[in-house]
Amino acid sequence: MELSVNGLASYAYTGGKVLNPARDAALPAVVFIHGAELDHSCWGLQSRWFAHHGFATLAVDLPGHGRSAGAPLSSIAEMAAWVIALLDAAGIAKAALVGHSMGSLAALEAAARFPDRVSRIALLGNATPMPVSKSLLDAARDDTSRAEAMINAWSHSPHGHIGGNTAPGMWLYGAGRRLMARAERGVLFNDLSACNNYAQGLEQATRVRCPALVLSGNRDQMTSLKAAQNLAKTLPDGHLQVLPGAGHAMMAEQPDAVLDALRAFLVETQAA
Repeated sequence: MELSVNGLASYAYTGGKVLNPARDAALPAVVFIHGAELDHSCWGLQSRWFAHHGFATLAVDLPGHGRSAGAPLSSIAEMAAWVIALLDAAGIAKAALVGHSMGSLAALEAAARFPDRVSRIALLGNATPMPVSKSLLDAARDDTSRAEAMINAWSHSPHGHIGGNTAPGMWLYGAGRRLMARAERGVLFNDLSACNNYAQGLEQATRVRCPALVLSGNRDQMTSLKAAQNLAKTLPDGHLQVLPGAGHAMMAEQPDAVLDALRAFLVETQAA
């Protein structure tokens, strides 16, 4: 689905269901926000399930990523505001936000700044703050391929390096490298800088009024479990769930477990 957001063509995958604002206005809505140098495709299983189970679903490409036009947004605050502008363009009054890594920071910021527009947030692979090492920032600026290799090495658990894909014949590490390689030069450095510069995350977390799930893998080398625990305690209505054996690339390594956690948080707890 292509929408005009702030005057630019912006793409959102709707999970294989045509989104009709007039017809679907009463449906609960969920927006999936990807991480650094990624795009909507990292949410394949999760976005399809919600789209086919009663949710208006948008898995977005942030500006300058995937199929969305424009330059990459340089700050988490800009990304949060863009997500709300996307809701306006889609005719959605309120949505749950599901973000991974950089996208989880955008979801957190949006919930803090726009409480009337956000019903719930699920923060996957989050560390708040999210400092990025100088070696990785330098590599992202000067040698993108090397930076992508570093990120994928750290994002996958030991099991993910040698196999483990739920689709036979597919290599998790290699698929991650190819996905990141599709981005334009400069996108990774922009995204990592935005994460590194976002210093007000814990302060903003205290302002979040909706229920929040912090979902972490205990083999995540990109964002620490200790930071996730601290964030969950800081959020007024925060809950931490840990996926045993999962790395940072949890949607690829454990897609069913991620879906189960999101389904429990966004469907079952609301129905209870």
